[in-house]
Amino acid sequence: MLTILDKYIIRKFLGTYVFSIILIISIAVVFDINEQLDKFLRNDAPLKAIIFSYYLNFIPYYVNLFSPLFVFISVIFFTSKLADNSEIISMLASGMSFRRLMKPYMISAAVIAFASFILTGFVIPPANVVRIQFQNKYIKNKAVTYAERIQIQIEPGVIAFFNRYDDREKMGFNFSLDKFDGKQLVSRLTARRIAYDSAYHWVLHDYSVREFEGMREHVTTGIKADTTLTIVPSDFLIASNDFEQMSTPQLYKHIARQKDRGIGNIQSFEIEYHKRFASIASAFILTLIGAALSSRKVKGGMGLNIGIGLLLSVSYILFMTISSTFAVSGLVSPFIAAWIPNIIFMAIAAYLYRKAPN
Repeated sequence: MLTILDKYIIRKFLGTYVFSIILIISIAVVFDINEQLDKFLRNDAPLKAIIFSYYLNFIPYYVNLFSPLFVFISVIFFTSKLADNSEIISMLASGMSFRRLMKPYMISAAVIAFASFILTGFVIPPANVVRIQFQNKYIKNKAVTYAERIQIQIEPGVIAFFNRYDDREKMGFNFSLDKFDGKQLVSRLTARRIAYDSAYHWVLHDYSVREFEGMREHVTTGIKADTTLTIVPSDFLIASNDFEQMSTPQLYKHIARQKDRGIGNIQSFEIEYHKRFASIASAFILTLIGAALSSRKVKGGMGLNIGIGLLLSVSYILFMTISSTFAVSGLVSPFIAAWIPNIIFMAIAAYLYRKAPN
């Protein structure tokens, strides 16, 4: 059962968290408008699209992106205020243990973690689709529409190769499709051009098929033919922000599918997948650090605690960036990269918890 004191702390925690989000995001929107205004005007972006397609989807994305920072600052701010008003001392003097004091904090962190998981996994990705389409059209087009020397495994023993592919024309050039039985090549299809139609439907132009049976070879040629390949251009035209547009189940399936096809450049997708789960733990870890750090009444007052809190939160974001870079370069696995900041700060949390008032 939650006591009146528990509800009071939860209300303070979540209230400060929401207030800080509204404050920071309002400032971020103002700065973004100032930065993007000339691009909006230059590209004749409609006001309706700016509000509903861009900023309505901009806000939840950045709220979730900086949620760990908001959690930390919120805990530091309101707990320091409680300590400064001697409320923490009164709670502990009444016989409440520091462990019991953490109950409403952890409940609040659980609410934020659950909301973050739902937003990240299921709400923000569809919103990002609209936001990124707006950015590509009116701000800066980061869509990948061209690739060279593409090799992809369509299914076990079937390898496709494009010398180049242009998505604006929906056309691939110097295409080949090799089929193997074990290590033995059994057929090779080549085409000067291959056009993408829809779903898995492709059209071959100026093609030839060579089928090998022992020492014998059978050759078939043609001008145009329809064929089915279980690939689509998005399988190999990968933009840096594609993972932002995928829900968590879609992201998991995409990673598994790309691994099966032998595509190795998917570290950013794997990092994003593991970070979505690591962010759940970060809410609890940063809440514990913030509460343990700011529950003492110090001479420097609230300002000292907030300063230390900002330093630690910036360090956390820095660790996240550095570890992600290591994973992209292949020095560590994406799983380790996503969890390194939590592991380091979990040790800090354990130390501060032991030193906290009892």
